[in-house]
Amino acid sequence: MDRSLRSPSLSCHCLLRILTVFSLWADVIVGNTNGTAGRPLPPNLAEFYDNIRAKGSCSRVLATGFWATDTGNNTFSYCGDHLDDYNVLYIQGKRGALADMDIDCDGIQNGPADDGRCSYGLSPDYQNTTAFQDIIAQYGVGISDLNTYVHPYVVLGNDAPREQKRLWTGKMGTVRKEEAKGWKTFNPQSYGVEPLSIVAVVCGGGGPDDSSREGENEPGSKRKLVYGIWGDTNGDDGSHPMVGETSLSLATACEGDSMTGDNGYDGTDVLYLAFLGSDAVPGPDGADWTASDFGAFEKSIETLGDRLVQRVGTAGAGGLWYRGGKSSTLLGVMIAISMSIGWILM
Repeated sequence: MDRSLRSPSLSCHCLLRILTVFSLWADVIVGNTNGTAGRPLPPNLAEFYDNIRAKGSCSRVLATGFWATDTGNNTFSYCGDHLDDYNVLYIQGKRGALADMDIDCDGIQNGPADDGRCSYGLSPDYQNTTAFQDIIAQYGVGISDLNTYVHPYVVLGNDAPREQKRLWTGKMGTVRKEEAKGWKTFNPQSYGVEPLSIVAVVCGGGGPDDSSREGENEPGSKRKLVYGIWGDTNGDDGSHPMVGETSLSLATACEGDSMTGDNGYDGTDVLYLAFLGSDAVPGPDGADWTASDFGAFEKSIETLGDRLVQRVGTAGAGGLWYRGGKSSTLLGVMIAISMSIGWILM
């Protein structure tokens, strides 16, 4: 049909499609209004995510017996299936479950970006320091500790309970000794993960009841990639050794402003991918430690995160989609814009 002869109704139809596309791309470019952030998954990481969920559980279990929720079960493990080929470890449960996302409010309070969602009264297990505060101090970068509102840190590893520590040092009575038995522990450093190293987090996969995961790789999927750092460890302040916890800023990037110190995300579809080796550590000069908000800090570790993600699989390694991050974003935007224009002119 001669496009110059289009009727007013068709023009209105075209305009509506333009407005729809504009609305969708506003979310991609400037972020959703509910506070979420993140970037699309590169093909190699999307394939890795799908493969380990389809497989169902770990083959090389580094440690097991952990809980994602107090009311669930202790079938979650630290997995070493790809320690040797991709130099990564991750958390996985059974039947394709990964981990959830509780909120850790530890570290600096009343600092930059503090909006009260992680205040003292909201987090029952708040501690005023994170596990690697001493390393932050050694960096000499102008902060005394991590800030849950700014630094997207991930909680990995499980410390021994205080009673068990006293057992190991011979300072514990017989009654308390029995209570300490069976508490599961894990130290990622034993396998080469270093403190304050990059952790890739894949989140937004569908929710607690998402069993089919149909369409997760299609355009418009909610899954996203957010970069964090290993910034704290799981303590013994609950009834079970737990996994699946991040700072408020990382949880907000994944799930929005509804995240608080007492309200996390219960879906067990979150991938925490830790990278082995010293090259995964940004160090004092490789991150904007004094950033005033999440966006500035996460942006400062993006290049390193992009490089580390290329370890995973071969689908995207070295290709235009994921070479340093910028090419991937540009190519993805170009393809999607072309598809959008085609849809508008249909």
